[in-house]
Amino acid sequence: MTMTDVSTAARARWLAVFSVAVGTFTVVTSEMLPVGLLTSISATLGVSDGTAGLMMSAPGLVAAVSAPVLAITARRLDRRVTLLGLMALLAVANLAGAFAPNYPVMLAARVLTGVSIGGFWAFAAGLGLRLVPERSVGRATSIILAGVSVASVLGVPAGTFISSFAGWRTAFVSMGVLALALLALLAAALPPLPGESRAEAAEPAPHGPPSPAPKRSLSRLSGPLKVVLVLTVLIVAGHFAAYTYVRPFLEQVSHAGPAFVSVALLLYGVAGVVGNFAAGAWAARNPRPVLVTLAALIALSTAALPLAGLPLIMLVVWGLGYGGVGVTLQLWIMRSGGGEMGTALFVGAFNVSIALGSFAGGRIVDGVSLSAVMWVGATLAVVSAAVSGMSRTAASSEGRV
Repeated sequence: MTMTDVSTAARARWLAVFSVAVGTFTVVTSEMLPVGLLTSISATLGVSDGTAGLMMSAPGLVAAVSAPVLAITARRLDRRVTLLGLMALLAVANLAGAFAPNYPVMLAARVLTGVSIGGFWAFAAGLGLRLVPERSVGRATSIILAGVSVASVLGVPAGTFISSFAGWRTAFVSMGVLALALLALLAAALPPLPGESRAEAAEPAPHGPPSPAPKRSLSRLSGPLKVVLVLTVLIVAGHFAAYTYVRPFLEQVSHAGPAFVSVALLLYGVAGVVGNFAAGAWAARNPRPVLVTLAALIALSTAALPLAGLPLIMLVVWGLGYGGVGVTLQLWIMRSGGGEMGTALFVGAFNVSIALGSFAGGRIVDGVSLSAVMWVGATLAVVSAAVSGMSRTAASSEGRV
């Protein structure tokens, strides 16, 4: 093989990695989309803000179930075919949501979104091992998972920005079109990726060792890994209890107009990207103090919003805090030695937490007030910081963190 052939093959591998990263960005952005559009959708479809929050709860719960279910039922299918099918499903779901005539149809579309999220994220997370040489697996995995982190903080501002000019249905159409474009890119960029019965039962993959056996991963579900899963539930549920209803809070409590809300959420997204990369560099050495700091920033901002106002400043602080949560928890999972089972449980815990947080927040919004839900987010962030801080002794004793 000539040097030109080697260079071409390397470029093809990295194109596949980046296409999968755009895929994780697309599925998570689709999941987050209703947050910035909540009041517009609820007004159009004739439901309360709290009921509209089920658009976040439903896909979160479905994603948490679909990840392990698809990992089992689709394990013999070519991963390329599976990812293409899940991206096609996401395109259908987003377009169905865009043209939903009523709330039940919208909720059904969001259920389909959840299936795509859980399956795509679960399969994509481990593809670095099969797409690049062993020495580059860490970098490839970081790029793929960066799509999740960036989407978590940029997805809402992007949807809100589109909605401010062309309406919420156009935001859903845009995500549907992006999913269709990505479907074509994945079809062109991904090589065949044989399923379990053909790949794992044969010889080890050419670019790295085989995945650890489930029994071994299960045996390591203890200590630091359990702490990370608990922290995931606490901090993510608290965040989404408050953040799902940030637009109605800004409009009804802070008396902000549509243009202000769009700018505020855009600044939140920019701050989130900064927080993501800053926390990633810091947490690579020791994720525990990073998570304590991030939780403190979230607690400060969500508590200050109903007390002091200053929505632009507080949303920037909030974005800096939550923007680093995903990458910090992922690095902690890796340092805890959780393996594939740890990653699968993390995906499930993350999505369940989104669903529980947005659902609980909706009940608080409808039953108490919009300000009260901010206090719930602050309280759970404080608890997260405390749990993370108290885990120091146990983590140090096991030499993991």
